[in-house]
Amino acid sequence: MPKAKITDEEALAFHLDPTPGKWEINATVPMTTQRDLSLAYSPGVAVPCEAIAANPETAYDYTNKGNLVAVISNGTAVLGLGNLGALGSKPVMEGKSVLFKRFADVNSIDIELDTEDPDKFIEAVRLMGPTFGGINLEDIKAPECFIIEQKLKEEMDIPVFHDDQHGTAVICAAGLINALHISGKKIEDVRIVLNGAGAAGIACIELLKRMGARHDNCIVCDTKGVIYQGRTEGMNQWKSAHAITTELRTLEEAMDGADVFLGVSVKGAVTQDMVAKMADNPVIFAMANPDPEITPEEAHEVRVDAIVATGRSDYPNQVNNVLGFPYLFRGALDIHARAINDEMKIACAHALAALAREDVPDEVALAYGKSLTFGRDYIIPTPFDPRLIHRIPPAVAKAGMDTGAARRPIIDMEAYEVGLKGRMDPTASILRGLNARARSAQSRMIFAEGDDPRVLRAAVNYQRSGFGKALVVGRAEDAKQKLEAAGLGDAVRELEIVNAANTTHFDVYKDFLYKRLQRKGFDRKDVHRLVGRDRHVFSALMLAHGHGDGLVTGATRKSAHVLDQINHVFDADRDHGAAGVTALLHKGRIVLIGDTLVHEWPDENDLATIAERAAGVARHMGLDPRVAFVSFSTFGYPVSERAEKMHLAPAVLDKRGVDFEYEGEMTVDVALNAAAQEAYPFQRLTGPANILIVPARHSASISVKLMQEMGGATVVGPILSGVDKPIQICSTTSTANDVLNMAVLAACNIG
Repeated sequence: MPKAKITDEEALAFHLDPTPGKWEINATVPMTTQRDLSLAYSPGVAVPCEAIAANPETAYDYTNKGNLVAVISNGTAVLGLGNLGALGSKPVMEGKSVLFKRFADVNSIDIELDTEDPDKFIEAVRLMGPTFGGINLEDIKAPECFIIEQKLKEEMDIPVFHDDQHGTAVICAAGLINALHISGKKIEDVRIVLNGAGAAGIACIELLKRMGARHDNCIVCDTKGVIYQGRTEGMNQWKSAHAITTELRTLEEAMDGADVFLGVSVKGAVTQDMVAKMADNPVIFAMANPDPEITPEEAHEVRVDAIVATGRSDYPNQVNNVLGFPYLFRGALDIHARAINDEMKIACAHALAALAREDVPDEVALAYGKSLTFGRDYIIPTPFDPRLIHRIPPAVAKAGMDTGAARRPIIDMEAYEVGLKGRMDPTASILRGLNARARSAQSRMIFAEGDDPRVLRAAVNYQRSGFGKALVVGRAEDAKQKLEAAGLGDAVRELEIVNAANTTHFDVYKDFLYKRLQRKGFDRKDVHRLVGRDRHVFSALMLAHGHGDGLVTGATRKSAHVLDQINHVFDADRDHGAAGVTALLHKGRIVLIGDTLVHEWPDENDLATIAERAAGVARHMGLDPRVAFVSFSTFGYPVSERAEKMHLAPAVLDKRGVDFEYEGEMTVDVALNAAAQEAYPFQRLTGPANILIVPARHSASISVKLMQEMGGATVVGPILSGVDKPIQICSTTSTANDVLNMAVLAACNIG
């Protein structure tokens, strides 16, 4: 599978649009009336101020302190880029802040301190303590990072956590627990070699020793070789703590007979000869980024019994810090912890290891396009496993409670886990899963409207994102000019431009289309013009003949016109069961609406078919379908002829014996609100509906556009379902990213 390509221009554009940076602040309370303002600020705000002054612990009740983490750096060790300074580190810190929110619903703000003086840094952070529930230190060079973290831990009564050290250590420990489980070895018996004695390396070896690894079995190496008792060159107090009595002096000597290698150093530090001399079932964690000390392919060439992990997402067993820090802080914040101690980190590691040994949910396997089963290539959970949010924080919280770190212990752990499940935005994991499936499918995607700059940009991004091959229908010179105008002149040679003039299949397409249309009033000249001049027809013919795997169109013409043209080639109409389903993504919810494309005024049988199509789309997205037939009446009241078909449609599904939940007719609030559903205890839905079947196409269009413009919902679709081949039709207002999303849906064959 080709790796995604990200250009400098794309990266800068991502951070520039739609607004500079990666996050913004929104109010959580009403701020519209004078009374709202008086409560939010003066005079109403005086009451919680006095309450907090009298009892500081109530700050967790009346302010956002309990769910607010600061990501703080001075930019002295930014990724692998070195000392970029405080301002140069800001994009990374903003990114860390949004990861906190995305994975654990932790609010976070980035702070960049313009000093390399540890004492000034410590003082600045300490003085900000009342604002935050926790401090995440990031990208601070060693050895200052050790000094800063230790001093802040001593002086502050909230968790202080340097993720470069402990985040890597926790995930490394989780992976090692399972690797040793597979190889039948115990941590107290194995010989461990660590290469790289910086912040992450030292933290890894210290945590493993806390978990049972023996000091004399752990050999630490740096650029000068083995750290041994009596060595003076390149030493500091943190390295000295891990010096052992040994005759070994080089990494190569240390690797002879070793059970475990941990690398947080540089590309190429480990050779195949070193791996060949390791013990049976060697464990190799080559975590250097962006390139590991040795690749899995190189290691397995000489040792098929090796268990290999890296820091990269394109190899199995990724040691990814995002598996740790969001959930560590989530658990710590929820018990109002004074610190994140070693027991909490070890609990996190064991919980992650246990999760990897369980059956993987279908939606995760679906997202990654392969079956994931505990074994040598799956010892660490994937970052997008939906169970992480409700499995890891409770383990961390319990360890914090057991060790006295909690100010406010959790009484009902079961209720806590249920609450955690509700915190996560399912839409993000759904979109991520679709992207992963598209990348696995490697579909040749036909972009029908190659004369439109948005479509051209989407085609370039489709290919550069590693989804597959983009086939653009258009004229080469025109595409070249428009790509250059869009700042993508280097992409011209990457795209394959296809048209009626350069295809070798023109006559085949004509013959095929003439046979379909000859009894519908089209002669050979009509067909010749359609194939030669209409890009929608030409693109559909490419797809019908297997000269592409999916089709995206509609950005330049109304969807009704595009659908008419496609119907010349495919049976994409009401009579053949086609339907349009639009996904609305809003505030952590996803709701599908149908039909938004094909049926103008469906009857009860059509409505039942639309429901089946929508249920299929929902399942492709990893949702458990719950269908509501919606109207302005609920279960027969008020009585209306217009609502009758919505009442009859569920009976049609009863006869068809479908295998998903459905109910109706009902108003939208009853469909979407669990509390409103309680007034109808006989209704069959087990929760809020995620599919709304509406009475007609005009009501579907109004609903979608109203939610988009007034509610700020993200709209994906309409998704064309019930057609033999993957065809997706964009709207004329689509952005390049919208077109790309539709291409991803087509690649996943949703519909």
